[in-house]
Amino acid sequence: MAKAEVIKELALNSSVLIVDDQPANVELLELMLEIAGYQNVYSTSDPRTVVDLYRQHHFDLILLDIRMPHLDGFQVMEMLEVEVGDDYLPILVLTAQKDRKTRLRALEKGAKDYITKPFDSAEVLTRIDNMLQVRLLYKERLKQNMNLEQRVQERTAQLKETQLDIVRRLGRAGEYRDNETGLHVIRMSKYCQLLGAAAGLEEEFCELILHASPMHDVGKIGIPDRILLKPARLDDDELEIMRQHTTIGADILGEHDSEIMSMARDIAVSHHEKWDGTGYPLGLVGEDIPIAGRICAIADVFDALTSPRVYKPAWTIQDTQNFINEGSGTHFDPNLVWHFNQIIDEITKIRADYADRGEFRQ
Repeated sequence: MAKAEVIKELALNSSVLIVDDQPANVELLELMLEIAGYQNVYSTSDPRTVVDLYRQHHFDLILLDIRMPHLDGFQVMEMLEVEVGDDYLPILVLTAQKDRKTRLRALEKGAKDYITKPFDSAEVLTRIDNMLQVRLLYKERLKQNMNLEQRVQERTAQLKETQLDIVRRLGRAGEYRDNETGLHVIRMSKYCQLLGAAAGLEEEFCELILHASPMHDVGKIGIPDRILLKPARLDDDELEIMRQHTTIGADILGEHDSEIMSMARDIAVSHHEKWDGTGYPLGLVGEDIPIAGRICAIADVFDALTSPRVYKPAWTIQDTQNFINEGSGTHFDPNLVWHFNQIIDEITKIRADYADRGEFRQ
């Protein structure tokens, strides 16, 4: 079937509303449209029902009289403008009003065409056909845009998932060398999200920190095994090398426009800073430490202490909570410590749900 024939068939299947208070006029237009092959023609002699009818049928074209009781055509167009919003609804005014002022006002109010009565049937049908073709092209373009938007959203979601997968794997890379399963990064990222929410931070921030915090120790990739895996406490020189994982991590993550990578870099370089300025690598004090780093500091310490390491057994939840409380105002942000205490039961549940085998102590 040729394109013109397809368009013609679609036009004949379009929904048309006739609005005229004179039954004779309505009957004439209905008959004219029926003979022309239009299959979805509706009519009303009460202009007060137009908006409700539009809500039900979302007409493709409205044939509208101007002079009617209760509401005139101008008022109907004003009401439709509010209802239709950004959609394109062609309105053809059919009226006995021939003066230029009425015609201009109708066009200004939203009418796309204007014919005076008595009218020529062939001319009206031709204008109806032309207006419906424009309406169909608009709907087709709208459909294409919606399909395009859907594809863009699907592609964006795929790219985001790919990015998050890379992020998770990059986070695992840092932990994999000194943590058998890597569940540490999963647990502490969930602690970070939970603590951020408890502290009243926006949902978008909490979602970002969930995905960015697993990269906090990516810099461990650059730490020699003899130090990273040493089954004893580090001496001062070894400790200094170990501390370099913060700046190494920042270098690996680099400067990036991506919000998640930017936050990941902030966390990598600042999660060992302390509230009183005695942390490393920059000795930042208080709120100069990025909030994501302050949150991660609590989450990381909690999980590290409650997990066994080659140089220590796992601490109990209570002993770890006591340690964090003792560090409030010195090591940790006191406001965040307070919120941490409020959600300790939820934190403990996450710790249990994602525990490494034989690792968790209540």
